[in-house]
Amino acid sequence: MANKRDYYEVLGLAKGASEADIKKAYRTLAKKYHPDMNKDAGAEDKFKEISEAYEVLSDPQKKASYDQFGHAGMEGAGFGGAGGFSGGGFDDLNDIFGSFFGGGFGGFGGQQGQARRNGPRKGQDRFMQMKVEFMDAIFGKTETINLGVDEQCSECLGTGAHSKDDITVCPTCGGSGTVVTQQRTPFGVFQSQSVCPTCNGTGKSIKRKCSKCGGKGYEHKRVSVDVKIPAGIQSGQQLRVQGKGERGENGGPNGDLYIEVLVKKHDFFTRDGKNISISIPISSVDATLGCQVDVPTVYGDVELTIPAGTQTGTKFRLKEKGVKDSRGAGDQYVIVDVEINKKLSKEEKELYKKLQDLQKKSGKESVFDKFKKAFK
Repeated sequence: MANKRDYYEVLGLAKGASEADIKKAYRTLAKKYHPDMNKDAGAEDKFKEISEAYEVLSDPQKKASYDQFGHAGMEGAGFGGAGGFSGGGFDDLNDIFGSFFGGGFGGFGGQQGQARRNGPRKGQDRFMQMKVEFMDAIFGKTETINLGVDEQCSECLGTGAHSKDDITVCPTCGGSGTVVTQQRTPFGVFQSQSVCPTCNGTGKSIKRKCSKCGGKGYEHKRVSVDVKIPAGIQSGQQLRVQGKGERGENGGPNGDLYIEVLVKKHDFFTRDGKNISISIPISSVDATLGCQVDVPTVYGDVELTIPAGTQTGTKFRLKEKGVKDSRGAGDQYVIVDVEINKKLSKEEKELYKKLQDLQKKSGKESVFDKFKKAFK
């Protein structure tokens, strides 16, 4: 006994720790060092040490003896070591590791757990993506999609039986939906539960099956579903279609279908939240002298005045011509792109030449001259 560590130290507790503190420390450490969860060297020995400490400190009689006499008080006390799991240890392992061993150890969950296993359970949700045209996302639309769905049998209402009198308790599992197996390990004999192979976890046996669904309790159908796409929807948002997910179990409802919307790009408009942008080209003459243009918006053309001397990249705002939803409307931004004509007529070239000569005669600094002066 001389080489053993203090049991309180093993669990990271001070002497006199409460029953709740002991149990909490054990649960945390056992889950961390269990060999099935921790493959590090020394984890198995650590787990044995933790289990031994807990078996003593969780038993009021053994704890009292240990508190008074230390490890010497354990001699002849019937201590079972890490393999025995006397007292509360086995129940606690049930609780901690049940989810890692196919449903837990023997007795896990009791009647309450059995009721959960055999009761109606909602099916898993399904997910899909839908591409939506840019304008449909702006104004909204109802889209019809075709789906393969397992729906509850209308004849047997999901029981799979011809009548309720044809439903009996499964002879293999006795209605629990699970079968218990034993496994001998270095830590003792563990009982584990798994789904009953005869009834697949329902706990029921059917004498005469439903003639419509063949005992499955559901029918596979091809259905058309109308999906309402709300105005203003953005890429990444999801739409929920109730009851069109995976089928439920034991008469439970279907899960839901979630549709992620992917908005297609537009040839000219770009969108940032509720705002829309568009780039428009204008000639250097119109940019210099100013002009009026009819700018496209998602709601139709809007007249915009381009003031004289407008530079490329200048941004104009068209109020409330962006995306509209229940919370208001965004704006449209018009970005000017001044384009230089590369193909000039003879007359146009002559006019530009006159402008160039006129600029030189006036002694006015050119744009480039101003730029160069900044370097001096």
